Amino acid sequence: MAIPLVTVFQLIFMFISYCTAQNGSNANFYDVRTYGAVANRKDDNSKQFLRAWEDACQWNGNSVMVIPKGIYKLNPVAFTGPCKGSIAVRIVGDLKASTDISVNPWINFKHVDSLVVEGTGTVDGQGASVWRTYGCQHNPKDCQPLPISMGFNFVTNTKIRNLHMINSKGVHLKIFSSQNVTISGVKITAPGNSPNTDGINISKSQNIKVQDCNIATGDDCVSMLNGNENVEIFGVTCGPGHGISVGSLGQSNGDGGSTTVIGLHVKNCSFSATQNGLRIKTWAPSGPGLVRDFVYEDIHMENANNPIVIDQHYCPNNDCAKKGQSLIGIKNVTFRNIWGESSTQVAVNIQCSTKVPCLDFKLQDINLAYNGRQGQAKSECLNVHGQSYGREQPPGCL
Repeated sequence: MAIPLVTVFQLIFMFISYCTAQNGSNANFYDVRTYGAVANRKDDNSKQFLRAWEDACQWNGNSVMVIPKGIYKLNPVAFTGPCKGSIAVRIVGDLKASTDISVNPWINFKHVDSLVVEGTGTVDGQGASVWRTYGCQHNPKDCQPLPISMGFNFVTNTKIRNLHMINSKGVHLKIFSSQNVTISGVKITAPGNSPNTDGINISKSQNIKVQDCNIATGDDCVSMLNGNENVEIFGVTCGPGHGISVGSLGQSNGDGGSTTVIGLHVKNCSFSATQNGLRIKTWAPSGPGLVRDFVYEDIHMENANNPIVIDQHYCPNNDCAKKGQSLIGIKNVTFRNIWGESSTQVAVNIQCSTKVPCLDFKLQDINLAYNGRQGQAKSECLNVHGQSYGREQPPGCL
């Protein structure tokens, strides 16, 4: 059936209005193909992409760097600001990394304000080419991290949306020392046995939002390290993976100085067949620090191995000082309306430091069943002070 001419004009007007709203009436577009980029899967396009970026970055207004349909091989590249105006990178095509692991990260955005990175394309880190020979699996003490697929360092007022990231060599998406960043509608996919392929890693950043993302990886779906403040994680689906984790924090010769993570809100998330659900972990021994003001609420667990776990005795290689204790205090943490199934009998496991006990913990309306053949779900607490409210399954240990 023919589409009425009026409808066609309406659609065109809506599209133009959308582009104007997103990019401004004075937006300039920079197509990487006009700079010589070729989508033939084999030729490196890093120089062509950089030239397009540099011209877009120098436009004193709204600019859009466009990566059209096709498969583009891309060696490590750094898109650096500051730029004269706001800038968007629209990834419609598919990007493929080289197998080089000497440069980290693969794609890096640095010192940019008012940045948008978006599109329906796929960002493929080609991690399967290096996972089998990954040194950290065989010799953790002599471990060099594998390249991050996409890093955002020292960026402000940034939006990352609707990308599909697959098979990073290491972390898929890393936010470092940045402010006012929103990540939405991003899909991240890697095999459950891929090593250290965190979905989203956040450190030393403020006012970060992760919304409506679907993450399946071989490590943490979302991980948060030292120095974060005011992080919101809403509507995230996680699995497989190691859950949503804070830490590990306070490793000797690691963070340096005092460790702080302040203000985390995790809501309306779901976990399926994950190694962990909601986790906070600190090294033992560790230096001083403070983790406070966390709320986890409206969370569904489906066959999660450790739905709620606080581990202040973290020492994965068993080479820490004997009887060492964490000096990082954890306080004002609420778990509210957490339900579903645990694949281990200890569904709630809160193990805090002897020297700095956990304070002001709340367990409210917890309904976690053990899906094993025998026994009921249990909770275990050590060195923690707080209260339990409402539904208590397993029975509260506070």
